Amino acid sequence: MVDCVVKITSARQSVGAYSIGRANRLAAAAVLQTPSVPAVRLRSFSISRLDKQAAGGNIGPSINSVEELNKIKNKSLLRTDAYVGGAWVGSAQGKRFKVTDPATLQTIGEVADMDGNDVAQAVQIANEAFASWKATTAKHRGQILRKWYDLVMENKEDLGRIMTLECGKPLAEAVGEIGYGASFLEWFAEEAKRTYGDTVPSPIGSSRMLVIRQPVGVAGIITPYNFPCAMITRKVGAALAAGCTVVARPAHETPLSALALCELAERAGVPPGVLNVVPSSAENTAGVGLELTTNPGIRKVSFTGSTGVGKLLMAQASSTMKKISMELGGNAPFIVFEDADIGVAAQQLVACKFRNAGQTCVCANRIYVHDAVYDAFVAEFVRLVKKTLRVGHGLDAGTTVGPMITERGLAKTEDHLQRALEAGARVVVGGKRATSSSLGGHFFEPTVLVDVSDSVPMSCEETFGPLCPIFRFSSEDEVLRRANDVPVGLAGYFFSRDIGRIFRVAEALEVGMVGINTGIISAEVAPFGGVKESGVGREGSRYGIDEYLNIKYLNIAL
Repeated sequence: MVDCVVKITSARQSVGAYSIGRANRLAAAAVLQTPSVPAVRLRSFSISRLDKQAAGGNIGPSINSVEELNKIKNKSLLRTDAYVGGAWVGSAQGKRFKVTDPATLQTIGEVADMDGNDVAQAVQIANEAFASWKATTAKHRGQILRKWYDLVMENKEDLGRIMTLECGKPLAEAVGEIGYGASFLEWFAEEAKRTYGDTVPSPIGSSRMLVIRQPVGVAGIITPYNFPCAMITRKVGAALAAGCTVVARPAHETPLSALALCELAERAGVPPGVLNVVPSSAENTAGVGLELTTNPGIRKVSFTGSTGVGKLLMAQASSTMKKISMELGGNAPFIVFEDADIGVAAQQLVACKFRNAGQTCVCANRIYVHDAVYDAFVAEFVRLVKKTLRVGHGLDAGTTVGPMITERGLAKTEDHLQRALEAGARVVVGGKRATSSSLGGHFFEPTVLVDVSDSVPMSCEETFGPLCPIFRFSSEDEVLRRANDVPVGLAGYFFSRDIGRIFRVAEALEVGMVGINTGIISAEVAPFGGVKESGVGREGSRYGIDEYLNIKYLNIAL
């Protein structure tokens, strides 16, 4: 096993990932149907004409990203200023930063570049709003969240188009994420009324003991680029339902989706100062993160991104002992036992691995297949990859795999591929950047590797790209040891029809979430989170709102 070392250089290396849920299963079905790294030189590969067509040789028609953005029906969703205190404002320094379409590298907007001083002002405003927001009834907060949900669903096509143009995912996936993201607003609108307390039997007859739950205060929220809608709603929905106010910093690659959601939140009746969104450039990311984690006016920090940056933010937040929740990196094992339904497992792997071009923290990263079915599984999986996946711009109706969002992510994928090849792995489909004269974005062919060794980095590091290594194993004990031999534990998947094995393996995997005979695990009703260095806390479900509440004990003498 190659050593895994996490390097923290700055908060600018923040990345994050999430799975899609109930509302996004349609997008997953569509896939089946239709720290920077140095530059590396890849070996050249000869792939067939069929492979080129299926895995991305034909990128698609030339697209003008600005023209496509302006095709949305509700133009008021195109916001480029920060949203603070119920107003659209620029930064005090007047600076702005560019947002680009990763499929074309064309600039689609210039957004207010907020710095630490701007964020400090937003925190003060959020604290002032907290005094009145926490006093509202749970029913009232739930009604506002429900209105926000309705507005998001009414505008899902426009929101999906904005998302596709700033993060690259195919439009079907983007619209699916809007539905998934909205489901958290609906869920927490209902959960707001269920923040129950307790009556505790007192050991003293002349007293009564009660437990109540109260909002923590202002929540500082930092979200990733790969799910620009769902990560806002999953965190903000819970915070607002609990009675907290929010200062949120969306990823600098994808701020337009968060700002569009603010426009709808305002229409839904979210009062001024309750929800504040402060976009910032890569250059200001570290300063904004420092302000959110050290400002005493922030009482809760929620972050989704890399383990390295999560550790840095936790250390900073400890200076004021803030309540924290961290959803950090994963390295999900995907295990196919000898008694599995090979067709189902292969189909689920296509959806699990290649949605959002492999840029999710819960996507399958290490595929372990039993020796007895290895060849048969690889053949079926490769057949599906060739048949169903097509690389292109997300607005192209035939696209099932979009670009990678960042150049550094693309370089890391290439580095992992090269190092696997040097260790003896073989490419059976894909294997290089997908290029075209019509598009100049961050495209990489869906790539499948066989005969992969445990000595390569992808055996213990999250690749975060469309690179699929398939390892062999020969026994249950062996594969569990290898699956658990990593410092992280977010999600895991396995396929078997043996009921005894299902319980043994599910309980033995050192992860926070397990998909059994499925590659899709996320839903608003289920707790999302990991163990080990994949973070602390849970999001979604009835447990998610607890992250924004304090428990208070009352002892009443009669």
